[in-house]
Amino acid sequence: MASWLPETLFEIVGQGPAPSKDYYQLLITRSQIIFRWWKISLRSEFRSAKPGEIKESHEDFLENSHLQVQVALIFGARILDYVFNLCEGKFDYLERLSDQLLLKIICYLDLEDVARLAQTSSRFAKLCKSDSLWEQIVQSACDTITPDMRALAKDLGWRQVFFTNKIQLQRQIRKKKRQGKQKEKHT
Repeated sequence: MASWLPETLFEIVGQGPAPSKDYYQLLITRSQIIFRWWKISLRSEFRSAKPGEIKESHEDFLENSHLQVQVALIFGARILDYVFNLCEGKFDYLERLSDQLLLKIICYLDLEDVARLAQTSSRFAKLCKSDSLWEQIVQSACDTITPDMRALAKDLGWRQVFFTNKIQLQRQIRKKKRQGKQKEKHT
């Protein structure tokens, strides 16, 4: 399965903790860790400082506590944990799937499972609340979707349409039609 991985597994850039203005890049490829830095300073002794770079194998990074501390200080403990997992060969293939493919998978889940999945990460929260997902869910739950329903969903969102009961939905469609007719009279 590792052959399905792209050459670049992870990349992040960031600025050092205050008061530093230095920039850093962490790049993890299939075979090595590349840590780069650019000194940004008004002080004369650092003005001519050239960018720096450290390249290490995954195994060497796991033993280099100094570089690990640098990564944790600049990018945080969560990023360091993620880099450890990558270096140990623990890849999150689900995270690598496209949003479009994940939406197709999510629409097969029960609603309770969609709600639970939304709590696992910010990416899944965004996907589970997306109009694209809820449009698919409404289409699978309804026999037909009228143009009036589509227009209402454009205003309210497909999730709201799904959770609105039939009577309320009919009222809202009638109200929207009346408003459309009133606008036509005034123009």
